[in-house]
This record gives sequence, structure tokens and C-alpha cells, in this order.
Amino acid sequence: MNVIDSSAWLEYFADGPNAGLFAAAIEDPGSQIVPTVSLYEVFKRILQQSDEGSALQAVVVMQQGRVIDLSQPLALRAAVISAQLQLPMADSIMLATARSHGATLWTQDSDFEHIDGVRYIPKDASAR
Repeated sequence: MNVIDSSAWLEYFADGPNAGLFAAAIEDPGSQIVPTVSLYEVFKRILQQSDEGSALQAVVVMQQGRVIDLSQPLALRAAVISAQLQLPMADSIMLATARSHGATLWTQDSDFEHIDGVRYIPKDASAR
């Protein structure tokens, strides 16, 4: 199972340099766990950079995976992770969701660089 961080979704939708490195995980919706906070972040960023239609199209693609709401137990687990690893709220929710489902978290967010269970791909990885 895979959780795709917002940074990876945005890279993929923008066809950025690392898009191909995330393609295998993104193009297999049957293996995706999608935290609702990721829907929020991706929709908001695309809305800011483009238009509502484009943002909605991205969310439709994301919703092909299994969307996971932020429940009370998941919120508390995310708070513990945030305190332990000094992660921002959205990042801790992503990681808590991944860990709760035995999933790998795919990201290019450097906050996750040395965290177990994370497939971190640096933003400049495609240049290597």
C-alpha cells in the first residue's frame, strides 16, 4: 500500500522533473491510501495556480484510491508523531495514515528524509 504525499501528487500533475519517479505509485490506484488532508492541499495549490476545473480533475484522479478521513484515533496518533518527530500537522497526518495502514509514504518533502516507512525522493533526484 502507498500514501502519496501532496508534494508528490503536485509534482506528478505538473509533470515536473520527478514525476516519473512517482508514476508507479500514483498510477496504481488500487494500492493507494489517500488522506483527506492531501485532497485539501492538492486542490488548494492547483486552484491557486490554475483554476477550479483543473483542481477538481486532480481530486477525481486522487479519489480513485481509498480516501481516509481524519478520525479521532488517527488525529491523536498524528499528534504523537508530530511531537516525536517535530513534523508539521499535515505531514504528521500523512505519516500517521501511512503507518496505520502499513503503507509506504512517497514524498519529495525533505521533512521526511530520514524517517522509516518513507520513500523520500529529493526534488533534484531526476538530475542524478
